[in-house]
Amino acid sequence: MSKMEEAKIYVGNIDESARKARELLLGKMKLGRLVDWATAFSLWPVHLTTSCCSTEFAATWSPRFDAEQYGALPWVGSRQTNMIIIEGTVTTKMACALRITWEQMPPPKFVIAMGACSLDGGIFYNSYNIVKPWQVVPVDVYLPGCPPRPETVARAIVTLQRKIREKSIAGKWVEEGWRPDMKYVKPKEDVCSWWRG
Repeated sequence: MSKMEEAKIYVGNIDESARKARELLLGKMKLGRLVDWATAFSLWPVHLTTSCCSTEFAATWSPRFDAEQYGALPWVGSRQTNMIIIEGTVTTKMACALRITWEQMPPPKFVIAMGACSLDGGIFYNSYNIVKPWQVVPVDVYLPGCPPRPETVARAIVTLQRKIREKSIAGKWVEEGWRPDMKYVKPKEDVCSWWRG
């Protein structure tokens, strides 16, 4: 047997595969649906750590649970991400950081509120300085628990992916340039007024 025969690579019909891909992308699928599909499986969360939920967030992407298999990978800079996972209590001062992080992210962007503290304040519910995340940014998925398990975080990611594909959130954002559900979430007052002076 010659060396040329040993180095054979068997490939399917490339022309046929290219034709099918072209028909799928250009003929059958609209641009909005393609954007929704691509966005649903390329979620880059930046985590906004304010309390103990961050340990469960870290465990979600550990080798045991491996949330990267769902198409989500945490990133450090808000300008390179498209999803915020709010992990815990949002105080008056943290609301400013949340809003600035949200504004720095490129659209389409999404929010998951993780833990009892981010839903209603948790054990700090009656404190004077607690702000609900939905008063600052539009929350797509609420994740109850104190703290929620990594499996629950993975389920929230899958729920968000389903919501993106079924409601065509990313596609509408690309086509229309905004999300209709955002107009009700604009803060009534400037959440960073304490900082701006």
